[in-house]
Amino acid sequence: MNLNNPEVWFVTGSQYLYGEETLRQVADHSQKMVEQLNATAGFPAKIVFKTVVKSSEEVANVCSAANSEPRCVGVVTWMHTFSPAKMWISGLKILHKPLCHFHTQFNREIPWSEIDMDFMNLNQSAHGDREFGHIVSRMRRPVKVVVGYWQEKPVQKRIDTWMRVAIAWADAQGMKIARFGDNMNNVAVTDGDKVEAEYRLGYHVDYYPVGDLVSYVQRVSKSDVEALVEEYDKSYEVAPEARRGGKDRVSVEEAARIELGLRALLSENGIKAFTTNFDALHGLHQLPGLAAQRLMAEGYGFGAEGDWKTAALLRTMKVMARGLEGGTSFMEDYTYNFKGEDSAILQAHMLEVCPSIAEGRPRLEVHPLGIGGKADPARLVFGTAPGSGIAATLVDMGSRFRMIVNDVEVVRTEAALPKLPVAHAFWKPMPNLEVGAHAWILAGGTHHTSFSQALTREFMEDYAEIAGIEMLSIDSQTTIRNFKNELKLNEVYYMLSKGF
Repeated sequence: MNLNNPEVWFVTGSQYLYGEETLRQVADHSQKMVEQLNATAGFPAKIVFKTVVKSSEEVANVCSAANSEPRCVGVVTWMHTFSPAKMWISGLKILHKPLCHFHTQFNREIPWSEIDMDFMNLNQSAHGDREFGHIVSRMRRPVKVVVGYWQEKPVQKRIDTWMRVAIAWADAQGMKIARFGDNMNNVAVTDGDKVEAEYRLGYHVDYYPVGDLVSYVQRVSKSDVEALVEEYDKSYEVAPEARRGGKDRVSVEEAARIELGLRALLSENGIKAFTTNFDALHGLHQLPGLAAQRLMAEGYGFGAEGDWKTAALLRTMKVMARGLEGGTSFMEDYTYNFKGEDSAILQAHMLEVCPSIAEGRPRLEVHPLGIGGKADPARLVFGTAPGSGIAATLVDMGSRFRMIVNDVEVVRTEAALPKLPVAHAFWKPMPNLEVGAHAWILAGGTHHTSFSQALTREFMEDYAEIAGIEMLSIDSQTTIRNFKNELKLNEVYYMLSKGF
């Protein structure tokens, strides 16, 4: 996951009215804040203090420079003093990097016994940021607003969230997604407008004949296969039949061969996400399930049955979650357990669930698939630890893209699953299954999701804001009456925004 040493530019607003001494103090305070944040906050990107802007020309110059710097993934603005907002118009009009408005001030508290007009003139964020906020709002510019003292951890956490989303947005621009085969059996919800997706979201979806993958698989050497299988033996609990000399060892070796071929194709072509389809496997002896699991664990996006939107979204969420506690995986709704308020959904897939969400050490096993007519595939089998998470999906509504996010609570299964050898999670959608599933269906949600125990709904809200797409949340406060009204209001809003 090469993220190119991302930077976030810190730009402070002021004006020439205050004189050189005040401007020197503004710059000094800004530099001290940036230095301390870099040293203590643990942000995923380096903050770079650029300048104190004092005119329209300076604002436009720094915004233009941010646009052209590949390492710059976003801009944080702070109005230390009063920065007349008309001077920000030209710069904000051209800025196409994500924007965060940090509403803070250098000092924590008012020095009651010493405060004078010099202090008041220098420390004016309370109204300088409101002036800036007005012009951002009037220009309808997407922005993340973070309010609070800059040394407080909850405030830094909100900046951290935005940074992660900004990095993921930069990663998505021009993201190559390989689609091996087409969408499965005319499925609607997992397909969509690829041209609009590239225009709006940066996703570049290419079709790759499965024969291209087969040619890579056929070039894999026996020694490389043996080395990778040894890595499997060390990394996982291996079922007796899948160990050296076992009857399923040949299936494990074939899975390794497919992984090496797939890995080479993705690497050589700069691909960050991919889809498979068990209807299109000509030349492959088994569905590349183990390969998909292991590649997801390294940060690749994946979607089953040609689901390129989920593959792209999963990659984006993997980038957001990098370094955070908790895993992120492709997932699918399978079957319900109706028990009143304890009703829950068993989540799984035939093979492709990321081991980053595994509780304990995954077990490598080989079993028949029961669909697709191919040889028995190898897979990692595990359950998911209890805890909170989110299930997110991206759908094409024809006139716009819609993000749907459901808060979920993972719980333990009520018993072991000895006859279901797949990776799985068992969760309660918020506020409960009846309302959560009802709202998801009303919103047009998919049966595939990008599931994460590392991220929260705030990450997805920030992403939808940057992307300029619709965002629907299903959480502990959701009611069907209010959710229906939100859907209707959103429909009117997006129709009006397009000039209908």
